[in-house]
Formats: sequence, structure tokens, C-alpha cells
Amino acid sequence: MCGRFAYYSAHEAMAQLFGLSPDTSEIAARWNIAPTQFVPVVRADSTGLRRLAMLYWGLIPHWAKEKSIGARMINARAETLTEKPSFRTALRRRRCLVLASGYYEWQALAGGKQPWFIHPPDNLPFGFAGLWESWIEAPDQPPLESCAIVTAEASGKIAELHHRVPVIIPRADYGRWIDPAVQDHTAVADLLRAPTDAALTAVPVSKRVNNARNEGPDLVEPLAL
Repeated sequence: MCGRFAYYSAHEAMAQLFGLSPDTSEIAARWNIAPTQFVPVVRADSTGLRRLAMLYWGLIPHWAKEKSIGARMINARAETLTEKPSFRTALRRRRCLVLASGYYEWQALAGGKQPWFIHPPDNLPFGFAGLWESWIEAPDQPPLESCAIVTAEASGKIAELHHRVPVIIPRADYGRWIDPAVQDHTAVADLLRAPTDAALTAVPVSKRVNNARNEGPDLVEPLAL
């Protein structure tokens, strides 16, 4: 699964890698992003123009009666996306990239759970496969846009930390994943797979990350176990 992540990459690198305009607003660095907070995503509009947005992390289906359902929908299993009413329409029409520099996972050890920070070896920002929805609580209120991160069955070394892993979209496929004109889910099904061992590296980090109120670059500093 993915229950906590970080985004602190340089603005110029982010704009270039995701094909955004250089004048796109900068994103404040965060080292401990938690569910129900707002997270940066990239989407494409009907003209194909890529835009940055801040969405609520925890997908709220358009038919939901209460916002609280979002806290239970921070992740979406790749294997069942087409079966779940909460996700199948978003898979066809509302795909996005959730921007990240890395994410955290907790390994169960004899002395308690040890957090690990997992990130690409090149330390560049990347995009989780995301789905988004728009929800209106009341007619006189603006819509709330929310998202979920797609996960897959983990394999290789990452599976030693957790049996689920967030799906990371390859940079060459960003356009295909977020293209709103691609509404046949089979056209993007090949992207919904676990990253390879070569795509990620994991380092043990401070247990300070366990508390979502803690922030700062020290949370991603490697520890010697």
C-alpha cells in the first residue's frame, strides 16, 4: 500500500519531467504527506494541456453521501479497478499522476516496526498512478476533487517490506496514462504493474516519520540499523 509519502523535488525538474509550463506554481516541500491532506497531481485537460492541481488524498466517489469515505479510499488495487464502482469510471476518464519524491513503508521487526524510505536511485521526482473524482456535498458548495493511488502486488526486494507497492508510471508513458481521450481501460492496463527492483531503492529512516505532524528533510536521511 502507500500510506505516507514525500514530495520535495526542485520546481524546475518537476516542470520539465511532467511537461508543465515553467510558470506553473511551485509546490511547497513536504516530507510527511498523510491521507486526507492535499497532494500535488498532474492531469491533462480536454485539449491535452497538462495542469498541476492539489487534490484531497482519499477518493470520494461522486455518489458518496459523506466525505469520510475518502479516508478508506487512499489506495485502489490495480487488480480490481474494473470491478469496483468507486474506481472503474475514474479508470476510464479521470486518471492522474500523483507527484512524489519517494514513499514510506514499515517493516515488522522484533523490536517494532521500522520505517523505510523508498525512492528512485536517480532521486528525480516521479508519478504514482492516480485516479481522481469530483464530489459535491451540497448544491451551494464548490466540488471537492479527490484522488487515490493505485497499488499492485509487490515483488522482489520491496516485497520483503510490504506485499503491496504503489504503481509508478514510466516517464515515457505519462502522456498515455493521463490522456482523457484514452477511455478504453485495456489501453493502459500494461502500466498497472509493480516497479522492478532496479526502479527503486530503500533505506531505513527515523521513526519520527511515524508521527504525521513531524516534518523536515531529516525524515528521509538514511539510518544505520
